[in-house]
Amino acid sequence: MWVVADSSFDIVSKLDRQEVDNAVNQAAKEVANRFDFRNVDAGIKWSGESIEIQANTDERANAVLDVLKDKLVKRGISLKAIDAGEPKPSGKVHKLSVGLKEGIAQEDAKKIGKIIRDEGPRGVKAQIQGDELRVSAKKKDDLQEVIALLKGKDLDVALQFVNYR
Repeated sequence: MWVVADSSFDIVSKLDRQEVDNAVNQAAKEVANRFDFRNVDAGIKWSGESIEIQANTDERANAVLDVLKDKLVKRGISLKAIDAGEPKPSGKVHKLSVGLKEGIAQEDAKKIGKIIRDEGPRGVKAQIQGDELRVSAKKKDDLQEVIALLKGKDLDVALQFVNYR
C-alpha cells in the first residue's frame, strides 16, 4: 500500500543581502551625482547591520531615503523589509538609520496561521518553525490557494514562499 505524502511549502521572510547591497551602492552613486544633493553633505552607507543615511537637513535625509527605496523596489525587495527611523540631528548633519527586518516574528506567524486556518481550504496545516512557517496539505491545489490568499492580504511582513514540494 502506498502512503501519499503531504505536499508542503515554507513561508519565510528573508532578504537577498547582495541585492540590498547593490541597491545601497546604486543609491550612493545617484546621490553623489545628482545636482540637488550637491553641497548638502548627503550620503548613504552600510553601518554594521543597518544602513546609515546623512544630509544637512532632515528633508534631504528623507530624500536620500526615497532614492534608496526606489532602488530597493527596482531590485525586487519589498519595502516592508526595511525599518526606517526619523532623521536625528548629529552635529552639523542629520542622520537616519534604516534597519533591515528578516524572519517572521512569533505574533506575525500566529496571525498568518490564523488566516490560513480561518480562510484557507480545509485540511491545510500551518506549523510555526522558528522564524518561518511550514504549510502542508494533501492537495497541491490547496497550497496554491493558500499562497494566493496570503498574497492578497496586507501583512506587515515581506513574505516569500520556498521549498514547494
